[in-house]
Amino acid sequence: MKALSVALLLALLASVHRIPLTDYCFFSRSRLCVLWELQRRFLLFTGESDLLSVPPDPQVQGRETERSFENQKEKNVSKQEALNESQLLTMQDTFSSQGEDLARRKKNEERGHQLYKMSNKILKHSKSKKDKEEAYQLLTKAADMGHLKAMEKLAAALLFGYHGPQNITAAVTLYETLAEKGSHRGQTALGFMFSYGIGMEYNQAKALVYYTFGSLGGNLISQMILGYRYWVGINVPRNCEAALTNYRKVAFFIADKLEKNEEMPVEKVRLMEKSENLSSNNDFLDWDVHQFYKFLAERGDTQIQKAFYYFLKAAKAGNTHGMAFLGKMFLEGSVAVTQSNASAFKYFTMAAEKLYRSVCELGSWSEKFLTAYFAYQDGNIDSSLIQYALLAEMGYEVAQSNSAYILESEQVKILSNDQMYPLALLLWNRAAAQGNAFARVKTGDYHFYGYGTKRDYVTAAIHYSLAVDHHIAQAMFNLAYMYEHGLGIPKDIHLANRWYDLAAQTSPDASIPVFLAHMKLEVKILFSEIQLFKQTTIPAGKKSHATSWKTVCIIAYLTSYKHTFIWRHPSVQKTPFQRFIGL
Repeated sequence: MKALSVALLLALLASVHRIPLTDYCFFSRSRLCVLWELQRRFLLFTGESDLLSVPPDPQVQGRETERSFENQKEKNVSKQEALNESQLLTMQDTFSSQGEDLARRKKNEERGHQLYKMSNKILKHSKSKKDKEEAYQLLTKAADMGHLKAMEKLAAALLFGYHGPQNITAAVTLYETLAEKGSHRGQTALGFMFSYGIGMEYNQAKALVYYTFGSLGGNLISQMILGYRYWVGINVPRNCEAALTNYRKVAFFIADKLEKNEEMPVEKVRLMEKSENLSSNNDFLDWDVHQFYKFLAERGDTQIQKAFYYFLKAAKAGNTHGMAFLGKMFLEGSVAVTQSNASAFKYFTMAAEKLYRSVCELGSWSEKFLTAYFAYQDGNIDSSLIQYALLAEMGYEVAQSNSAYILESEQVKILSNDQMYPLALLLWNRAAAQGNAFARVKTGDYHFYGYGTKRDYVTAAIHYSLAVDHHIAQAMFNLAYMYEHGLGIPKDIHLANRWYDLAAQTSPDASIPVFLAHMKLEVKILFSEIQLFKQTTIPAGKKSHATSWKTVCIIAYLTSYKHTFIWRHPSVQKTPFQRFIGL
């Protein structure tokens, strides 16, 4: 309403004085006063006197505007100062809180370190069970305080069952935390558990990733595992250079320790019972014979052909000296071989790999052979298995055989039943690839019966044939059985007889089962002859009582031995011979 009144007033003035509305902005002070008076009267006339106000003075208004601006500026400055002061106080509180947290963390670390040292001291100098329990309580407290080494040691104790019950779930949780913190021990342990499916899924790809990170972090066990994997080609392409690189890192470290007498070799006990003819010692060249042919090879004697044969045999069995001298032969050339740098490099590389690996296997981790064996003796089967399994992962053939043997015992609780035989077959196969002839027979048995894999007589026959090259009587007997029945190979009674005879000649233990097998073959041949005789000479309706009596005697004689003689065999499963006699 006020705006309308002013508009009417201006319009009235414009009409009276004939002045454009735009010119009123240039009125003098006196004219403005007159204008204001007219406006006042007009508003009184219209009844809107409450809208009256003192006419604005431009100078006063300017000063008031300036003062208002200054006041607002002062208010803004005050607000900013208050804000700055508040932020400063907040920052001081934050710094104070962070400082307190840092001091508290440092205090915890110091306390955790002291507890860790106390725990180690007790474990090192005390043998009583009570003291060791107290030591692990201290270790647990140190781990709760975030002490990295205490967490690593506690996780290992939970995983391997050192001085207490195993707790795989708690070990996995700890190792996952350690891996996130960048612990190479945690990464290596997770790789191991993924590799066997212990406490988590069986996943070789993840195992390889964790081993790689552990190796990059400087973990010697991861480096040794990768060296073995690249050497054999386990889930990675075979790569001699990568194997050498990893083995070399570990070998230099171990060699330095050995020079300082800080490491001592550990005896590696085989768990399975086996007869002398199954010993893996036959895989290697006798030292005296080796030295003799080394002398001949260096002289260039005419018997160099025989030397080459024995060096090749030794190299195939894993003997580093044989590999080295084959490399020398190929490098220099001789009557036996044509000069070849490529072949020389191949055998020199194989020898280098084997020698580096031999040094690596002297590391402190080999002490697990003792703790694993003692755990097995005490009935701690799961603890023993995990320790042997880690050593097996590092490439120890004895540990591979022992792990497979424990899995066969069906006493393991930390793995499901459907994991047992596939893992056992995997480990037997790896041990066989390293020259263990007994493991080769076991691999054949698994394929023969279909344990951990599909039944495959052809593959079984191949493994038995490879074991026969190592003069294993059991493999000869099994191969004879397969020839007798035509399993995976053509049926051939004469070859079966020959292999049975060779088995008896190779091992005295095989004499009784071979005798029974021969008796069975004789019965088969006799029945065949009877049928042929009946068809050709005996009139219908008549029988040869003498022949029938001879048959009855042979069968009775065979039956009398059926439940008396068993060829000793460490396998949990039946062998072909045991199957033959109906056990």
